[in-house]
Amino acid sequence: MSSPPPSSQAVGPGPSVAPFAPPGIPRRMAAWLYEGMLLFAVVFVAGWLFSALSQMRHALDDRRVLLQAFLFVVFGIYFVWFWSRGQTLAMKTWGLRLVGRDGRPVSQWRALLRYVLAWLWFLPPLVLAWALPFQVSGAEVSVLLFGWVAIWAVLARFHPERQFWHDAWAGTRLISTRPR
Repeated sequence: MSSPPPSSQAVGPGPSVAPFAPPGIPRRMAAWLYEGMLLFAVVFVAGWLFSALSQMRHALDDRRVLLQAFLFVVFGIYFVWFWSRGQTLAMKTWGLRLVGRDGRPVSQWRALLRYVLAWLWFLPPLVLAWALPFQVSGAEVSVLLFGWVAIWAVLARFHPERQFWHDAWAGTRLISTRPR
């Protein structure tokens, strides 16, 4: 049996991207926490490497700021590399994938933009703790940090596609790789 001539076939606008349901906030936050545990190994290796190369002997050395800048760059390389390939190990474990708005893989530039914008999760409470005219303990900084993260996560409920705002601004989105 032959197919009908091309002129009689329905012509549409081309292949469309299937609408992907965004994963729920609890699953995204679980992946985020798991990512934090995995990053401990990255920090350990990067910190050891920095300490060995810079001959840093103790944590209160004057080069702490350099270590923090080094870790920022290492984290950037880690996330940009994995996000431009679709997912980190934590995202893969929890069935999440990062794509562009069009459903295609993100470029390294877009992944870098997402990395910089993702720091909005952490910067406000850290800047606040630093700028306060009185000393705050590590526990108080943790409360500020986790309180802000909770607010940031809840704000995703107000996005039309329930995406985190740094994803919306970066032109990326998290999708679920698990069937419903």
